[in-house]
Amino acid sequence: MKANIEIDSESGFCFGVVTAIRKAEEELERTGSLYCLGDIVHNSDEVERLRAKGLTTITHEDMHSLKDAKVLLRAHGEPPETYRLAERNSIEIIDATCPVVLKLQQRIKADFDKCNPSDIASPQIVIYGKRGHAEVNGLVGQTEGHAIVVEDIKGLDKVDFSRPVILYSQTTKSLEGFNAVVEEIKRRIEPGLTFKYYDTICRQVANRAEHLRNFAKSKDVVLFVAGTKSSNGKVLYNHCKEVNPRTHLISNEHELQADWIKGATNIGICGATSTPRWLMERVRDTLHEDDNE
Repeated sequence: MKANIEIDSESGFCFGVVTAIRKAEEELERTGSLYCLGDIVHNSDEVERLRAKGLTTITHEDMHSLKDAKVLLRAHGEPPETYRLAERNSIEIIDATCPVVLKLQQRIKADFDKCNPSDIASPQIVIYGKRGHAEVNGLVGQTEGHAIVVEDIKGLDKVDFSRPVILYSQTTKSLEGFNAVVEEIKRRIEPGLTFKYYDTICRQVANRAEHLRNFAKSKDVVLFVAGTKSSNGKVLYNHCKEVNPRTHLISNEHELQADWIKGATNIGICGATSTPRWLMERVRDTLHEDDNE
């Protein structure tokens, strides 16, 4: 009996990534070439597809020697220094910063402008996020490098609880993790001090976790498609794995293993916010081909 194969309708690019790729493709259609600062999305198959169209991925170091060119800034956003460098080098920016990230950058900058890092009575800006992540680098840049990045409760040891605290979150972090950090700061901050916290997690991303858990529960086997660099992919994959042990993480159709789906009559395919729809469809088509052999 052939298995029923379903691709999760809500998986795939978030609107920020969709916009970045659309802007890249529009420029590539016009001129045939474009630079992108960092991987446009954390999925090597999609990066390779766009590379074949003329998109060249560069690093921040590369940008220092680039002049009179066009550079796309991806959805993750960039710190102010990147824009200053572009101006110095006569680089035209195609800005694809996600609107949610851009608003968060502006809020953090507005708060930082009111702070004095050398004044012990002035608030510390804390960001719950992954250290070194492109979005987080852009957020820290709004504070001239003064923001404290915490990845979990253990990271709070870097915070001075004898000073006020303002907490923000990377847009793609989990609500559960953010709430745990909030409660720990409340517990540790000295009485009478101000603690302001802002849930800045993108709901288009956060709401996928519960949806995917329900999707995974309803399947015999789940194939979760995501790039190896995708932080969001690892988080959402773990949500699926928790409710369905027969969940397998793959980058593309070439990593499929026949024994994973042995005996399965109901197979689900899903992915991260950085996973292109066409890649999930390719996994489905490969399964259908195997069914027909």
